[in-house]
Amino acid sequence: MADPVQSATDAIMTPLGENERALVDAIDEPALVVEGSTIVLANPAARELLGEGIEFRDVRLAIRHPQALELVLAHRDGAIDVSGIVDPGRTFHLNVNRLWKNAALVRLVDRSDSVSAEKMRVDFVANASHELRTPLSTVIGYAETLAEDDNIPPETRARFGQTIRDEARRMLQLIEDLMSLSRIEADRFVVPTESVDLADIIAAATANASHLRDSAGCELRVDLPQELPAVRGDRGQLIQLLDNLIGNAVRYGCNAPGAVIEISARRDADWVALSVHDHGQGIAREHLPRLTERFYRADAARSRESGGTGLGLAIVKHIVERHRGLVEIRSEVGVGTTVSVRLPAAD
Repeated sequence: MADPVQSATDAIMTPLGENERALVDAIDEPALVVEGSTIVLANPAARELLGEGIEFRDVRLAIRHPQALELVLAHRDGAIDVSGIVDPGRTFHLNVNRLWKNAALVRLVDRSDSVSAEKMRVDFVANASHELRTPLSTVIGYAETLAEDDNIPPETRARFGQTIRDEARRMLQLIEDLMSLSRIEADRFVVPTESVDLADIIAAATANASHLRDSAGCELRVDLPQELPAVRGDRGQLIQLLDNLIGNAVRYGCNAPGAVIEISARRDADWVALSVHDHGQGIAREHLPRLTERFYRADAARSRESGGTGLGLAIVKHIVERHRGLVEIRSEVGVGTTVSVRLPAAD
């Protein structure tokens, strides 16, 4: 009487046909059947990732990763996270499932996005901790001196107190920006539908910036057409967007008496284009692609001196993305910087 286990093994070891190919092709992620060291089946996703001609070739020509190859060629169940199979920046979760004695099903699940997101989370926590630790250390040091030394001259005591106040305000602003960024990200899939008067937004934001303008000694010059269409948006977030753009322009563009910050808007087909331009020192070209990253600063020391948290343009980017708009930053060293935002018109 035939051994049923042996009969099943003999059946599965017959040449792979259309049924087996259909099963492998139905797998969404890249998948291979490896027998010995030969790829005997590769689904379309695997051929797109590793090359059209990988079937019936040695697996070592397709997967050039020592730990991954060791697992695959052992034909045993297992999994490993590997980078560098295709591109250095991509990470795959490689799953191996034994099919029979010298064959295995190999699946490659792209984890690049989740790995990148985790790295961003870790970097974000580290950066936020660093940004809070610096002013907090200053506050603690000055407060301890005031508490322990009764012989501090009044002018020194006043200077210490002012420093504590300024650093506490800096921490509060950072926390408020972090909370604001979190709220904006939570709503990123909800497209605003309110019809908002952009001229009203500009008027509110310029009024908010009056204290910055007065202390910096520069002029805010607004140029709007007679008829400016409304935009689809969230009024509060759009005021916040413009607050950040004007605040940055005043901080970094009002570096001489009589400096002017230009704010303009115009209709552009189905969009309304809003621009804030300063005539400050400008930003070197290599910094421009990273300016909307959280905590990225082209000049960290100058940013901290001016009271910036390093989150302003990140907030702008996320607000624009929620509004399904576009943001562009153009700058030239010694000439100035222009930040342009395009928002969908309401009509």
